[in-house]
Formats: sequence, structure tokens, C-alpha cells
Amino acid sequence: MNSPLVAILSGAGISTDSGIPDYRGPNGLWRRDPEAEKLVTYAYYMGDPEIRRRSWRMRRKNRTLRAEPNAAHRAVAELERSGVPVRVITQNVDGLHQRAGMPARKVLELHGTAREFVCTGCHVRGPMEDALARVEAGEEDPPCRRCGGILKSATVMFGQRLDSAVLGEALAIAKASTVFLAVGSSLQVQPAAGLAGVAADHGARLIVVNAEPTPYDDRAHEVVRDPIGTALPELLLRFGREGTP
Repeated sequence: MNSPLVAILSGAGISTDSGIPDYRGPNGLWRRDPEAEKLVTYAYYMGDPEIRRRSWRMRRKNRTLRAEPNAAHRAVAELERSGVPVRVITQNVDGLHQRAGMPARKVLELHGTAREFVCTGCHVRGPMEDALARVEAGEEDPPCRRCGGILKSATVMFGQRLDSAVLGEALAIAKASTVFLAVGSSLQVQPAAGLAGVAADHGARLIVVNAEPTPYDDRAHEVVRDPIGTALPELLLRFGREGTP
């Protein structure tokens, strides 16, 4: 990797302006409907056909696949296009960084992607639109057409481990970063949240952009509480204009 490197850890807060609700904020989904958490918990999903049927119905209504990148996603992509070395580590599954123009090879999706399905048996993958079309056609819990196994979103559900290779690459990026921005993340979910501490331990300038306090605010060089849609573009424009701090 070239240096200096800007690493961006993005959480749900970066996508709320795109119409995708967050999960743990004051108005987050889990606070409004704790039962909804079962729909994305691996043990419940695999063990209860009714949970799977409800989960597929939820996906049909989900705004993620219809969402468009917002100003914050576009600002990240514009910084990368300006020639500043940028890597994105995202806790989100919406694919909006790539849709905004970030090269896919420079985006690490820690929790997978909602834009694909995966079979829990043979591990075949495909576009989520194909699985949802089957649900629309009347299959409430569509099985894998190759092996008959259970299909799920290609996301990391509660109770599943993160991909060790992806996490290892994320750690390497955090250690190599000159600037590490935690954007729209509560920094409460490990091991992703710990990347902020790893970056700070290795000398990175840590910047937290989040509406609510996080456990890493006291280690940050800068904490920004302003709305992400305006604050992040202004911050990244400064990087592009002046170079990274």
C-alpha cells in the first residue's frame, strides 16, 4: 500500500440519508422492534421455518436494494478518484460505497452483502433479486435449486463469525493507515469497533464522525457530531485540498 493511507470504517449512520435505517441508534430498528433481531440471528433462522418466511417477507420490503448513494458515499469515492490512497472497511451490507464509484477491490465488507444470496449447504451464490423474484412468485422460503439447502442473505448474521481473511485484511489496513475515520458507527460491535483502537495504537490520526458518543471518542484527535451528509464531504474535501494530516 502507498502512504499516506486514509482508512474509513463506515457504519449504519453513513447510509441513513439513503433511506436505510440504523439498528442501534436512538431510533434504531432493534430498539423499535426487538423481535426483528431474530430474523437476522443465525440459530433462529436455521432452526425455524416461520422465522425464515418472515425474514424473506422483510427482505421484500427492505429498502437496501433500492437505495442510492448519498453525499457521504460520493465524497469517499471522489477522494479516492483525486489520487489519495483510500480504503473502506464497512460494517454495512448495502453496497452503496461501490455504487458511488469506489472500486470494489478497495472496499472490505465485514458483514457481507445483502445484494446476494448464499446457500448454507453448497455455498452457491447469486443475485438477491433472483431469490426475491421466487418469493414474489409464491415461494415463501425458497430452497437452493442446486442442493435443496436453506438460502439466506450473503450477510453475516448474529451468531456467525466474520470471515477471518476479511478481518485480517481490515487489521492490516488499520495498522497501515495514516488517518482512520470512523463514520456513522457506534463502535460498540467487536471486532470491527476495535479497528479504531488498532489504528490509534499504530499512530494513525483517529477521527470519529458520529451523532452519538462512542467508546473511542477519548482516543480521537477529532470528534464530529454534525450530520454525516454535510460533515464528511467537508472533511474529505479538506484532505483532498491540503493532503492528509
